[in-house]
Amino acid sequence: MKDIVKHMVVQALNRVKEQGGLSLEALPDVVVEEPKDEALGDFASTVAMQLAKSEKKNPREIAEKICTEIESEGGQAESATVAGPGFINIKMTQDFFRQQLREAAGLGKDFGRCHVGEGKRVLVEFVSANPTGPLHVGHGRGAAVGHALSCILKMAGFDVSSEYYINDVGNQMNTLGRSTWLRYKELLGETVQFPEEGYQGDYIQGIAKEIIDRDGRSHLEKNEEDALNFFRLYATASILEGIKEDLKAFRVEYDHWFSEQILHEDQSVDQSLEWLRDKGYIYDKDDATWLKTSDFDDDADRVLIKNDGEKTYFCADIAYHKNKIDRGFNMILDLWGADHHGYVPRMQSVLKMMGFDEDVFKVILVQFVALRRGGEKVSMSTRSGEFVTLADVVKEVGVDATRFFFLMRSSDSHLDFDLELAKKETPENPVYYIQYAHARICNLFRTAEEQGYRAEDWANADLGPLTENAEFALIKKILSFPECIEKSALSQEVHRIPFYLNDLVSIFHNYYAHHRIVTDNPELTRARLFLIHTLRNVIASGLALMGVTAPEKM
Repeated sequence: MKDIVKHMVVQALNRVKEQGGLSLEALPDVVVEEPKDEALGDFASTVAMQLAKSEKKNPREIAEKICTEIESEGGQAESATVAGPGFINIKMTQDFFRQQLREAAGLGKDFGRCHVGEGKRVLVEFVSANPTGPLHVGHGRGAAVGHALSCILKMAGFDVSSEYYINDVGNQMNTLGRSTWLRYKELLGETVQFPEEGYQGDYIQGIAKEIIDRDGRSHLEKNEEDALNFFRLYATASILEGIKEDLKAFRVEYDHWFSEQILHEDQSVDQSLEWLRDKGYIYDKDDATWLKTSDFDDDADRVLIKNDGEKTYFCADIAYHKNKIDRGFNMILDLWGADHHGYVPRMQSVLKMMGFDEDVFKVILVQFVALRRGGEKVSMSTRSGEFVTLADVVKEVGVDATRFFFLMRSSDSHLDFDLELAKKETPENPVYYIQYAHARICNLFRTAEEQGYRAEDWANADLGPLTENAEFALIKKILSFPECIEKSALSQEVHRIPFYLNDLVSIFHNYYAHHRIVTDNPELTRARLFLIHTLRNVIASGLALMGVTAPEKM
């Protein structure tokens, strides 16, 4: 809608210029917004104030000329008035909104799609939790945000791929293998000294028991090196399979799973280090190998190879991000836990060293989740095993509520997840409030069908009977859905969708409380059914972007 109004203002400017009222040497970027006070109009523009300096005229004088041209054109605009120092307030006709509603309905589930992405290739990497234990609720928030962001970007016209990076190399994996090996021996009656740094969750015992059930005591006969290698590979595969199953149950699937091991096997890590050394960005100090990240806005240089010869995780991360760009992606979006914030500048430094545009790489930090039950915070620690898994939360409150609660706050804000609220079937539960609106609309159509109304009766309804202010408030909110998608995609802020849906259904619930949909007037009934059918599509589309279902009954 704002594009239509913007075009209207531009046309008016051009006519004022033709009449000699403006020199208009350079057309400014015409911004159209909604005025804070709805009584002033449907849309507002500050273009007159933008032009005042270059035109050397009073902004109100410019605004009055523009308003005169908008009103003289007639048609879509009912009125155009000047306010304050030169604000242009435009009120559109009811027919304008009715026509826009009809066009929105005609697009069906494609309503809301836009082309702001222009086909740009984007790789969204999210979760990427180390395969050393089950996914906890923090990972779940990252999964919900990453998946919803991928869906929003696709709807906005981006060419999106999603990826999970498997950190299956390094000390953490060796610790996992040793932890499982020791639990295996312990379950078979041997006395073991379990290291403090080992993984102590019950899931480790579960994996060890799987191996006993399959192989018995056979691994006790192996030398320690061979045994540890087996247990590391087995435990990694077992946990990774569990992660995949949990994510699938959470309605999250990926286009690609990328193993860190590949980067070592195909020499990508060594080649990246060699390239950086040839460029003079690497130096040796204290028997370790360092990267000059401080020359590129990082707060310190970073170790690539420790003095014992072991490569840091940073080495593989360098090769991995180069690999992403080499695959032809124009934009790389990484979702990381908030505790990785210090890692962002060093990755940005490396990409600058490699000559890549800094805009190609962006990190979205996902803040921590505080899970509460009965007002008390639940402790979560992967290594000690004292944590609540994502699967546990989903089992308790369901996928819909879990996903919605993860998404309903900005990802860079801490989230208190209230388990008791998530289970309530009352309007104070935001996901129930929105889903109930969809179910209520479905029930209204069942009622209409019982009274003889069929889809063909209202699909081409005359929308003239829609005259109530509450109806146009609803229509305007429906029609703002594409703008919500566009802003969400460009800002990479998924919480805009649940905010929008909450506002939308609030308007609907208020409208429903004061107006009957199925009335004694057939023409009015058909028009209102047309309206709420379009509303139902938007609610369903918004929930689908969040990975939340739109139930027909509740």
